[in-house]
Amino acid sequence: MNRDKRSLLFVLLAICGAILPMIGQAQEEATPAGPPLALISTVKGTIGPATSRQIGEAIAVAEERNADVLVLRIDTPGGLVTSTRDIVSDILASDVPVAGYVWPGGGHAASAGTYIIYATGIAAMAPGTNLGAATPVSMGGMPGSPQQPGKSSGSGDGEDGKAVPSNEEALSKKATNDAVALIRSLAETHGRNAEWAEEAVREGVSLGAKEAQGTGVIEIVARDLDDLLAQMDGREVVAGTSMKTLRTADARIEHVEPGFMTELLAVIGNPNVAFLLMMIGVYGIIFELSNPGSFGPGILGAICLLLGLYALNQLPLDYAGVALIVLGLVLMAVEAFTPTFGVAGFGGLVSFVFGAAMLIDSDNPEFQISWVTIAGTAAASAALLIFLIGYTLRAMRRPVATGAEELEGAEARVLEWANGEGYVHIHGERWRARGPAELAPQSTVRVERMDGLTLVVS
Repeated sequence: MNRDKRSLLFVLLAICGAILPMIGQAQEEATPAGPPLALISTVKGTIGPATSRQIGEAIAVAEERNADVLVLRIDTPGGLVTSTRDIVSDILASDVPVAGYVWPGGGHAASAGTYIIYATGIAAMAPGTNLGAATPVSMGGMPGSPQQPGKSSGSGDGEDGKAVPSNEEALSKKATNDAVALIRSLAETHGRNAEWAEEAVREGVSLGAKEAQGTGVIEIVARDLDDLLAQMDGREVVAGTSMKTLRTADARIEHVEPGFMTELLAVIGNPNVAFLLMMIGVYGIIFELSNPGSFGPGILGAICLLLGLYALNQLPLDYAGVALIVLGLVLMAVEAFTPTFGVAGFGGLVSFVFGAAMLIDSDNPEFQISWVTIAGTAAASAALLIFLIGYTLRAMRRPVATGAEELEGAEARVLEWANGEGYVHIHGERWRARGPAELAPQSTVRVERMDGLTLVVS
């Protein structure tokens, strides 16, 4: 009887084990999955350290939330090569599919923006936008630009009669070839038009949305985000090291806003702002050192100096410019503490102007310190130097206020006197004095000189 019960129990358990997975599977099939999640990050303005940080944070958020796609809405004139490389690396390493969308109408993805679009798994544009002009800018002009007929671009002729390229042209050629290799590699990764990409780098050509789609540069032309997500649905894209099928139809849209540090870096990352912060910091510290105990200028100066140095550290610096600025500030500080009648001060001012002009190693106008900023800081420094020199000259002409020299010629009042000696009162003090034999108390005398601790009066 017990054996029959045990057998029945085993049979029931086996039936339950077979039925429960089927029930769970049926419930999974019956319960629809949640709507897809599409995160949006808007990139506007020049590509720089703040943009690189913004996109890196957006990709991290998308991976953390297991988003179905991250859409980068782009409108940029270009930017720094180093920041562009960082962004491309982050996009290629992302496990979440990344789409690039040139938006809004009238916007563009020029220069650095073209590389970013080519790095994304899905490339899209809004009507009325354009991309291209991806030639890297270097010192001396646009590398790869055609020469005028009959004119050699070389610096001289070699033994075989051929033009020998200058060092500047050689560097430009290297930068162009490196950029071509990068954008062709990105085009091949996502199956896009590599020939046009190379032409965009070498010749600086651009394309509108429809033409870009027709030549295989982008995949989608979309009016808005909803249209873009609808057209992306079901496409296979490269995401990290694998292929993924996009599930974006009726996706829930959420925007990823830049963090506080990213917004701060976007403000102080402007070379003019960073430079002014550094100057405020330096002058605040100099004022604190010349007036110990005031605290306020020193604290404000230290904060501004650290913020300015942090921002400048994110930018491509020319270290010769940094050295000239430091030398200029040191010479101006020397003028402030040990006056040299303008020799050190104005030498430091000249060094400072040259250093500021060559501080940022980039031909991108957005990352150059403007001449207005340089002229303003130089004028402020010159005004400070003129004030210091004038103060020094006035101090030298001012009568001596302490010591024996200050007492000579001063008037004193006789307190006690007998036989050519006695005591006089001067500057609130009682002094021993000698002089004429007969002087009456309360009479006024003039100090001629000091003899030790005795005043000689007349």
